[in-house]
Amino acid sequence: MGDSQPTRQEVPELVAAEREGSVDLQVDVGVLVAHAPGTDPGRLGRFATRTAEDAVDELASATDVTWRFYLEDATRLADHDRRRPSEFLDRATHRMAQGPYDMVIVVTDVPLVSSRERFVPGLASPLSRVAVVSTRHLRSGARGQPQRPLDHEAVRWNGATLLVHLVGHVLGARHRDADSGVMEPFEFRPDRRTIPPMDADVETSLHRIAEEIPAAEARPRGALARLAFHVRSALRNSEQVLQALGNSRAPLLPLSLPKLSTAAVAPTLIIVFSAEAWDVGFHMGNATAGLFAVVSILTAAVYLLFAQNLTFPRKRHNIVTEHTALVNVTVFLVLVLAMLGLFALVWVIILVIELAIFPPNLMSNWPSLEDPTVGLIDLVRTGAFISTIGVLSGALAGGLESRTIVSHLTLFLDRP
Repeated sequence: MGDSQPTRQEVPELVAAEREGSVDLQVDVGVLVAHAPGTDPGRLGRFATRTAEDAVDELASATDVTWRFYLEDATRLADHDRRRPSEFLDRATHRMAQGPYDMVIVVTDVPLVSSRERFVPGLASPLSRVAVVSTRHLRSGARGQPQRPLDHEAVRWNGATLLVHLVGHVLGARHRDADSGVMEPFEFRPDRRTIPPMDADVETSLHRIAEEIPAAEARPRGALARLAFHVRSALRNSEQVLQALGNSRAPLLPLSLPKLSTAAVAPTLIIVFSAEAWDVGFHMGNATAGLFAVVSILTAAVYLLFAQNLTFPRKRHNIVTEHTALVNVTVFLVLVLAMLGLFALVWVIILVIELAIFPPNLMSNWPSLEDPTVGLIDLVRTGAFISTIGVLSGALAGGLESRTIVSHLTLFLDRP
């Protein structure tokens, strides 16, 4: 297995916009149009093309590399319901690998919601290099006013500004103070007719990061070779992975998945009153209990990863890109932290039952106990053992209500 550069001759011929840069590097961006039933895909496609044309000059001048946008065939959505950006991630990563592209922009006309359930005009995922733009927010007028048409000047220039802003996030730029250019927190401005300039510091950062595009690619043969490429990619980009983990609030994920939490807690409430569970917990060594917990948490995470098909892209490809590998590694680590959070949640519940509900001398007269004294360490170890069983039952019986919520909370920023 070896790394290789992208095969640019496989990129579609329909170029939506391009601008040559002074550096001999090229960034290929796929533009996917996802429209609701009844929407004219041609109009949405023309909006996406015009937005790319307006944005490409600013991106090329800020990074000094060549930018080329390719318009993909439109995709019809099943309904007009609101979407999380992660719901477009499957097709985006599939086209990224098939293209191949260095980045993918999804343009849709359905409402878009953030991880905090707020309607937003667009969101970006720096790790997966995917951004989603919703025209619904751009077209919305004041209360009682009709929607603006797609060819409205305000829609055009706010859309182009939003696109440059999200691409900046994909390349690692963060929000700047107000009145600092295109990377200030995005707000729709009816009088906008140009794209705000890039801040000098942002230009320096984007120029450095753009030179790292395209990312490494590999054609691994076999599961072990694919795993090795994922590990190497994660080690080379450990800072990005750690940042994504920090933003994900992964240990709190079970609180957003009531089915998983219920399937973990319910059986432990029965097991905690079982004499056999207490016998095993009291006679188990601390090292054995710790190893059992670690193995169970990892097993639960691996099971959910493959049972829920959370790896990207869903369809197998001969080419694996580095940023796709980073997405898969990050999703797995988020699952590990989520199972750790679930373990802590169940453990606290069991400890409360042991300390507050059980009589203090309940176990002291059991004939199976060599030492009739029941200490805090024994209670903690037994609670950990029972909680480990709860984690396994939660993963196997509960699973995830929605596989998109993990990607949503893990990969996408919570505001444009």
